[in-house]
Amino acid sequence: MAASTSDNQRVRLDKWLWAARFYKTRSLAKEAVEGGKVHYNSQRCKPGRLVEPGAILTLRFGWQEQIVVVDEISERRRGAPEAQKLYHETEDSVKKREDLSWQRKTMQAAQLPPARRPSKKDRRDIQRFRDHNGI
Repeated sequence: MAASTSDNQRVRLDKWLWAARFYKTRSLAKEAVEGGKVHYNSQRCKPGRLVEPGAILTLRFGWQEQIVVVDEISERRRGAPEAQKLYHETEDSVKKREDLSWQRKTMQAAQLPPARRPSKKDRRDIQRFRDHNGI
């Protein structure tokens, strides 16, 4: 792998996120950083922030939040197995994501779907109820 952790290699945060395959394009990575979805060492930052090995990144994707530690620096986007060598996720982050996923799945399973579709009479009753109650 051509990635090096030498002191003379300087890579912007948005470019590193793209190279590590967190985002499909650099512009998406830039928007995420500017939008506050990415924190560098627990602080908001700009897309031009230089990434250093050992830095802690907090990434938010919808409901999920990942905390990763930068292991290597690379400005080139390569295959997924090589990109995964650029970072590692903390154990707390993995456990937290699994717990939240389990909670979402159990909440979804608790909401049973209706036994059948509403009939025409049922739909009229529902509409009448909504109109009457201002819903």
